[in-house]
Amino acid sequence: MIEIYTDGACSGNPGPGGWAAIIVNGADGKEIKGREGKTTSNRMEIMAAIKGLAQTPQGSQVRIESDSQYLVNTMTRNWKRKVNHDLWDELDKLVAERSVDWVWIRGHVGHPGNERANRLASEMAANRGDTPSPTHFDLDGNVHMVDITDKPATERVATARGAVVMKPATLELIKRGEMKKGDVLGVARLAGIMAAKQTYQLIPLCHPLPISSVDVDLKLDEKRSAVEIAATVKTTAQTGVEMEALTAVAVAALTIYDMCKAVDRAMRIENIHLARKSGGRSGEIVLE
Repeated sequence: MIEIYTDGACSGNPGPGGWAAIIVNGADGKEIKGREGKTTSNRMEIMAAIKGLAQTPQGSQVRIESDSQYLVNTMTRNWKRKVNHDLWDELDKLVAERSVDWVWIRGHVGHPGNERANRLASEMAANRGDTPSPTHFDLDGNVHMVDITDKPATERVATARGAVVMKPATLELIKRGEMKKGDVLGVARLAGIMAAKQTYQLIPLCHPLPISSVDVDLKLDEKRSAVEIAATVKTTAQTGVEMEALTAVAVAALTIYDMCKAVDRAMRIENIHLARKSGGRSGEIVLE
């Protein structure tokens, strides 16, 4: 039995698209991939199956696994073929010369063949067929740390934000420095800084980075009755510090909660998010 894992991707739909097929025949494996300048994701799904089947001998037994219900259900449940007739005709000819089983699998759940096909198709759609995209799974489905050896070290900055919403009386205690556990803002600021430096020990597969600066800013918003938290982290490295900034905000918020929970059980930690980042291949991204 020859196994084929297929996937298609498209940026824009219609837009630049890519397809990929991984053919496994016993101990032998082969990957094929391609792209088109303007297409749809559905066409790329069909194309992946066509190209994969074309690599198998006539008369062979083949199992095609795909996360495309459009492809699998059209071939197994006779979904109506409204478009893409040219590709369906080509696929039908290949299927007629082989014994083909069609299997739908749920995508993005860690299935190694599906993950690999998806990665290749997405790279081709983005015209990065020679540049592997980072993933925390290898082809065998094993967890590993992304290799950033070949990435250039650049200055990288990330800012994250969040808030702890509370009763006005609780905010007033913090403002006056009368919380029994001590200086809430000072301790939370220190906790955020320490958390940013320890992110790689808290989040699996994060790289340890030479952090050059961590700034945790806490402001009292009396109108909203909240402590607003902003954390900015800087480094010169091969990967970014988004996780460090987010971790700093999260731990600062948890520290505020811990120090004030005795007087306010209804506090809420809200809206922890990345506000902006800069550096690396993606350049500057502003999200608010």
